[in-house]
Amino acid sequence: MRAAILGLCLLGTGCIETILTNGEIASTREAAKSFDTLGDYELAKASTQAGLAQFEGMHRIAPSNEDALFMLVQGWAGYAWGFVEDEMEEAELRGDDAAAEYHKKRAKSAYDRAIFYGLELLSHEDKGFDAAKKNDATLGAWLKANFDSKDDAENLFWVAYAWMSRVSLLQDDPAMVADLYVGVDMMQRAFELDPTYYGSSPMVAMAAYHGRTADAEVKEARALFEQALKNTKRGALTVQLTYAQFACTVADKKLYDALVGEILSADDPDPNQRLNNTIAKRRAARMKLPKKTADCGFP
Repeated sequence: MRAAILGLCLLGTGCIETILTNGEIASTREAAKSFDTLGDYELAKASTQAGLAQFEGMHRIAPSNEDALFMLVQGWAGYAWGFVEDEMEEAELRGDDAAAEYHKKRAKSAYDRAIFYGLELLSHEDKGFDAAKKNDATLGAWLKANFDSKDDAENLFWVAYAWMSRVSLLQDDPAMVADLYVGVDMMQRAFELDPTYYGSSPMVAMAAYHGRTADAEVKEARALFEQALKNTKRGALTVQLTYAQFACTVADKKLYDALVGEILSADDPDPNQRLNNTIAKRRAARMKLPKKTADCGFP
């Protein structure tokens, strides 16, 4: 049987190449897990840019490969948050409005691309997203009907993360904000399926959503943040970072100072989260600057 399949494959151009590429993609996804252990920010940035170009090429050769789609979703979303938004924030702090706007457009483009590939990935489970997106109720029902495995949390999380991050980036766009429920519903489903995925990221994302304004579900947000700190043994500093951003929103200076200080004083608390922790330290250092504390309303 294998010989017959191979014989048929040889008749089609690119078939062998696709088979080899599928194997390479699977190996690359597994190997990519070591990327989070990098502590060199500049090296990680250059590697991410090169990796995205590689994944785009792999996807072109094997467009249905789910590993390639996943790496593109995760890669573009992570690149936008970890590197492009970082450059945008630096430009904002130095008062360079033109550069800040340029990086904002780059971040949006990266999130757009992550969402494009993410919806393609989810369509491999069911193609009904466009119809389900009609409203919150229909989307929630679609998600529960078609994504019921703990393994589904991984794909849902990254698509939801890109969606919610894009809305956060474009808060001045009413149409974008009106569709926030799409990302929230996906994130809620990821949270239901596996709240501890990737350093309790679905839990942290839902905590941030509940604490998005001082008038939102503040009590629920605090409870989720505290649980995420326990889950990660305080070793995933992005939990403290997001919690500090919540403290800014609710004008809790004591909590804000404690969390920012904890991030800056931490010494490699989790080698498997080293890159995210490096990024968290960069952001936390800026959160001590007068402009940042003034934005929180702190003296």
